Amino acid sequence: MNSIVSVTRDGDVAIILLHNPPVNALSHRLREPLDAALKAARDDPAVKAIVLACAGRTFVAGADITEFGKPQKAPSLHDLIATLETITTKPTVAAIHGTALGGGLELALGCHFRVADKGARLGLPEVKLGILPGAGGTVRLPRILGPEKAVAMIVSGTPIGALEAEEAGLVDALVDDLVPDAVAFAREADETNRALVAVRDRNTRIEAAQADMSGFEKAVTEATKKTRGLEAPLACAQAVCNAVTMPFDDALGAARRTFERLVAGDQSKAQRHLFFAEREAARVEGVGKEVKPREIRKAGIIGAGTMGGGIAMSFVNGGIPVTILEMSKEALDRGLGMIDRNYGISVSRGSLSPEAHKKRMALFTPTTNYDDLADADIIIEAVFEEMAVKKEVFSKLDAIAKPGAILASNTSYLNINEIAAITKRPGDVLGMHFFSPANVMKLLEIVRGDKTAPDVLATALATAKKIGKVPVVVGVCNGFVGNRMLGARNDESENLLLEGASPEGVDKVFTDFGWPMGPFAMWDLAGMDIGWRNRKAHGKTAVIGDALCETGRYGQKTGAGVYLYEKGSRTPTPDPEVAKLIEEKAREAGIERRTISAEEITERTLYPMINEGARILEEKIAARPSDIDIVWINGYGFPIGKGGPMFWADLTGLRKIAERLEYWHGKTGKQVFAPAPLLKKLAAEGKGFSSLGASRT
Repeated sequence: MNSIVSVTRDGDVAIILLHNPPVNALSHRLREPLDAALKAARDDPAVKAIVLACAGRTFVAGADITEFGKPQKAPSLHDLIATLETITTKPTVAAIHGTALGGGLELALGCHFRVADKGARLGLPEVKLGILPGAGGTVRLPRILGPEKAVAMIVSGTPIGALEAEEAGLVDALVDDLVPDAVAFAREADETNRALVAVRDRNTRIEAAQADMSGFEKAVTEATKKTRGLEAPLACAQAVCNAVTMPFDDALGAARRTFERLVAGDQSKAQRHLFFAEREAARVEGVGKEVKPREIRKAGIIGAGTMGGGIAMSFVNGGIPVTILEMSKEALDRGLGMIDRNYGISVSRGSLSPEAHKKRMALFTPTTNYDDLADADIIIEAVFEEMAVKKEVFSKLDAIAKPGAILASNTSYLNINEIAAITKRPGDVLGMHFFSPANVMKLLEIVRGDKTAPDVLATALATAKKIGKVPVVVGVCNGFVGNRMLGARNDESENLLLEGASPEGVDKVFTDFGWPMGPFAMWDLAGMDIGWRNRKAHGKTAVIGDALCETGRYGQKTGAGVYLYEKGSRTPTPDPEVAKLIEEKAREAGIERRTISAEEITERTLYPMINEGARILEEKIAARPSDIDIVWINGYGFPIGKGGPMFWADLTGLRKIAERLEYWHGKTGKQVFAPAPLLKKLAAEGKGFSSLGASRT
């Protein structure tokens, strides 16, 4: 047909091959010739069976996301699947390798049969873009898997492997030589007159739920329990319910209308923004494709505490052996014991096999001797957040690390240039700021020093991907991107309490916004003593926070902080004693307390954060607004459905934010409210942060 869709023959079997690099996305330029090829094969009496396959590294990995929200050019994916379903006398077989995702799996569900190689993965991940499968996946998949398994798969958006897909009935056969074996499967289906029933006409797997919905309702509750505030998961669940309770075409139409509503909404725009933002963050100035990363075969981690142990687990989880160093055998034993227990928890939950547990523990080499790090390709320190301690560690590493080894600091705030200057190899030094718990949290802030070599950055980016992290390259400043903005967000927290807000009132504004918890619950979770020690080290004070810590209230770990916690519970309970303390401190400061609205809380916490983000962009600490969004989504719990702070600011309107910042600056005189020049400029021009970089949502 053309270079994108070609048709060849193996005897009386037509092989339609798609080739639309890199992932065979179902763009219009693919759909049009594919529809013509399917109709030609359908109408050719010499063709007895049809195999649909893809060139390159994958089957169709989804729709063309850049077409979302635009007028759909015919033929649509719906039209393609309808064409497949008009082929009633010839077996149609999807030959799947790589990934069949989203529209790719929906296309495959239009075929009578699906065969796959053993490494294939199949899924409907549209929920992660704030939408539901728009071409019948919510209606056809329940007819293959049953509605309970279908709703779990669609609401999570998580693909399943080929073996699981075969066991569930989604794949009809696993094969070794994909296209020849698919041809053989199709030919046998034709020669044996195997029943050719379109997926849309298969009702057996939904009949039990039609008779009794209780099992399905339980599956919905389980699937949606962690999706608070997001529209798409609930819409996906309803669409699967419709597949059970409505005639096929009615359920299909309802799903399409819901897709169109979601794709036009702010949540989907936000999630599509994040999809592109994560890919854009991997593009770093001065690190082109010609810059090759160094090989990382072995890592060294200094510190076996909570952070060091979590970092070490991340490397081992990525298949990289780790030498882990502590100052004493006792500290090593404690750290490795905690790592072992963490893996044990994963085994008990069924997310890790006992064999994998043993293999991962075998990749740790404990030591108390710096010399044992001499063969490591990358060494990351996770010691106390004090410059003198960091410098001492890097002096030792400079003496023992092999040439070309990368030396990284897991610092949250400190100056990487100052740390690098203590070594004779500043080009090999950078920051790798992991987030706690490091084996769970996705974000990795990669801090680029003035002398960090391009291939060192390339290596950090490649390593982040290998160990399952989402990397963002940032510049050197106090707190980098995330913690610097967090400081601005928290600047008014105590003042809000002194002036009349309650901790639970402030936290409710945050959870209503979509955060998993508010700032005061977060203080308790992180441990209030950490901030207290940091303040004392820098000669700073916090009226309420210091007073609580002085009485031993450090948060959840002591059973009391801003809130009270019953033994074994993580649920915060407001404490009348804290309310009295706040009132007392307000009286001492001569502050007359008043009612503070949710809007004021938002303006005095989130708006300064946006303002600091604008300053970060001015100073080129972050390369683009979307990088800031990726930091906050993956490291700080900013609601996914709002797309990150800079995206949300554009939705709110920079003019409004700038005006309210001016108001609070005039009222308080505090610098945190003084609008950044970039924010003022964009607001005056009627623009958003998105104007600083192309949006593809």
